[in-house]
Amino acid sequence: MSDATGGFGIDEVMRRLPHRYPMLLVDRVLECEAGSRIVALKNVTANEQFFSGHFPGRPVMPGVIMLEALAQAAGILCFVTAGIYPDENVKFYFAGIDKARFRRPVVPGDQLVLRATLERRIRTIWKFSTIAEVAGEEACSAEMMVMPG
Repeated sequence: MSDATGGFGIDEVMRRLPHRYPMLLVDRVLECEAGSRIVALKNVTANEQFFSGHFPGRPVMPGVIMLEALAQAAGILCFVTAGIYPDENVKFYFAGIDKARFRRPVVPGDQLVLRATLERRIRTIWKFSTIAEVAGEEACSAEMMVMPG
C-alpha cells in the first residue's frame, strides 16, 4: 500500500479493524495518510443500541462511545502505517487516554467526523491527538495511546 490513500468504504474498514457490530464505530475513511493522520466518519443513527437507555426521550451518544470511535480511527491508522491487517495474532489495543474533553452532545442524525493525528511512536506505544466534530463543531477531543498486543 502507498503512504497515502484517498479513503475507503466499510468493506476495507472491516478488513482494517477486528471490531464487528455493535462495536464497529467507523463507517468510512475519507482520508488516510500512513504515519500521519486519518479522517473517518461515524453516522449516528437512532437505532444505535445505546440510545434506548442513554437517555429515554433525549438520546445522547455516550462520551465513551465517541472516544471508542476515535480509538478505532487511530487503530486503522496504526494498521495502515504498519502495512498489516488484524488477525487472531495481531491487534492494536487502546492503552490510555489523557485530556478528554466533551464540548457538545451528539444525537441521532449527526455525522461524527473522526480525526486522529499520530504525534509520536515510542517503542510499541503510539500516541495520537484526536478530535470528533459534528458540522465543523468540536464534540470531543483527547490524547490517546494505542499499542500492539
